[in-house]
Amino acid sequence: MSTDPHSAHSGEPRTRCATFSERFEDLGEAFEAAGAVGLVLFSAPMLAEVERRHGHRARETCLETLRLRIGEVAADRLRHDYVVCPAEPGCDEILVLLFRRPGSAAFFRTEMPGFRREVARALEAEGGQVFYPYLRGPARLPSGVAVELRNPQFGNATQLRRLVDEARRDCLHDAEAARRDERHGLLTTILDQRIYSVYEPIVEVGSRTVYGYEALARGPEGSRFHSPAALFGAAERYGLVFELDCVCRESGLCGAVDFPAGTKLFLNIRPTTIHDPSFRGKRLIRTLEERGLTPHDVVFEISEQESIRSFGAFREMRDDYRSLGFQFALDDTGAGYAGLEELLEVEPDYIKIDRAMVSGVDQDPARQDVLAALLTMAEKMGARVIGEGLDTLEELEMLGRLGIHFGQGWLFGRPTPLRAATD
Repeated sequence: MSTDPHSAHSGEPRTRCATFSERFEDLGEAFEAAGAVGLVLFSAPMLAEVERRHGHRARETCLETLRLRIGEVAADRLRHDYVVCPAEPGCDEILVLLFRRPGSAAFFRTEMPGFRREVARALEAEGGQVFYPYLRGPARLPSGVAVELRNPQFGNATQLRRLVDEARRDCLHDAEAARRDERHGLLTTILDQRIYSVYEPIVEVGSRTVYGYEALARGPEGSRFHSPAALFGAAERYGLVFELDCVCRESGLCGAVDFPAGTKLFLNIRPTTIHDPSFRGKRLIRTLEERGLTPHDVVFEISEQESIRSFGAFREMRDDYRSLGFQFALDDTGAGYAGLEELLEVEPDYIKIDRAMVSGVDQDPARQDVLAALLTMAEKMGARVIGEGLDTLEELEMLGRLGIHFGQGWLFGRPTPLRAATD
């Protein structure tokens, strides 16, 4: 059997690599000759979701791309005599087997852990490119290690199977440890209220003046929870969405220092906000007054999907807060799966069109027609439209020609703390 470093990851990405099971005889011979074998197993359980959403070919493409990337790290990191291969069909695992002499524990003590860390660093540094466009964000893979010394009492097959089983058990421990660390980190972030807010301007298209600012929550700089997607994704996994939402809302209000007079504060909330006693009635009014705000200065944003998923809770919350003078914006319109009937029932004061519908609108007649239709419907509802994700002046000018009221996006600057924004 060839254990040439390049044999594990040569060829085009679409070339199918023989699996562990298919190479069983060759691997057994290499084990017999070397006397010891180490295994580093990388698991990609998230690929089940890729197949559910995009089909089995997308899953296979992601797994093969992962194998190639791990093979590249192996070529740089491992000295000799190793094989990189998928485990077996239907199994989202990549195996790296190292064939070594049993006279020293160095390969188990330093070489395998070092390689494991190097793969994790490489995938983290790439920021999710391994599974793009099917999954976004850094690929954090649980992994496990195991070692077998050749024992003539047992067959090669028995020992190789035992090797894989042990690595899988170790991988489960690794996944549970990562889960525990992530949950503890999230809890610490929430308990210490280590959330801060940046503010993105919402600009009136016709006058090019700032109409309001949307408060956007950020986790600690340099942490895994810095982005809102990472923050709320982790909160969903551990049942801490309500607790995180409370801290984010408080951060959005606390950061509204010297809020510009005459502008609106767009604050993201969830339907469960109504259950937070500190965000009700007189206590909420008092909190706003401490920051020089009134309910008429604040627009509560709720995503299209959130409003539909919990419509009963949303309707109760909307009517209660609207009676105090607050307004509502429906976010992510065009990105979710709500129908026109649901949009009419929500009765928002503002409809925020998702960036997917706004990007490139100046060059896309179909998008222009959709935005024009949404604007007509919004005007009949008494709502105003905000186009999100503006990147170019041409997009802004097209919104103006269509009659869209407001625009938001990096065209007007990156989100910043409010003092910097007002400066």
